[in-house]
Amino acid sequence: MGRVIAAGVALGLCAVLLGSPPATADSGGGRLDLAVTLDDRPITNATVMIDPAKQIELTVTASNSGGTPVKVRSVRVSGVALALTFFAYDTTAPFEVPAHSRVTRTFVLDMADLSGQAIGLLPSTVELLDAQRGTLGEASTVADIRGSLWSVYGAFGLAMLVLTVLAWLTALLALARHRLPANRWRRGLRFLPAGFGTGLVAVVSLSVLRLVPPEPAIEIPVVLGAAVIAFLLGYLTPHPAPGPDSDETVRFSDTTREFNR
Repeated sequence: MGRVIAAGVALGLCAVLLGSPPATADSGGGRLDLAVTLDDRPITNATVMIDPAKQIELTVTASNSGGTPVKVRSVRVSGVALALTFFAYDTTAPFEVPAHSRVTRTFVLDMADLSGQAIGLLPSTVELLDAQRGTLGEASTVADIRGSLWSVYGAFGLAMLVLTVLAWLTALLALARHRLPANRWRRGLRFLPAGFGTGLVAVVSLSVLRLVPPEPAIEIPVVLGAAVIAFLLGYLTPHPAPGPDSDETVRFSDTTREFNR
């Protein structure tokens, strides 16, 4: 049981520490500078609210400072937390940005499905993609998504909460029954999954409550900090005292020796 819990928490940790980098267009395709507005509100350095029940109007202004035209195939709106993509919407709308020129395009997006995919604050990105799905240009923001608690992101947080509670119960029950390893380092490792899980739950909770978005500069220190604290708690737990069975075994052995004499 303990190994299953540790494996579940470890998967969540891998999501934080590992993540595939976004694909980028090759140098021959050129790069674009983007200015993006959502319902006429600039998204740069702002938190934009997305209500899945309403259509949103996305306006993208692409500037090409290079010497060759750049062909855009589609626009993507995506949201990432803990290095996992929880929603992504692609709209195919081919257009070309001539050299040393600027082109503006407006897209109307129906994101009704977003209610079942995410909730709370999520770092989000608007990207222009080429025919090979490489990124030509992007703009980042924080989206305040008015989705459901039972969305994929919400369910992920609830699953991590259950696994974390089980991890703590397993470790504390072993402590109460004096079944922790005698070695301090091994005792610390026994508490480590519970610490990782606590950090993950804290990151998701802050996001769902719309307090702090799960950006790498925040989520990694929180998760690693909680893991270190849990490890130290395990490391500093008292040496497990011998149980009643051990005492009875010792007394039985002593009695047997006396009888043989």
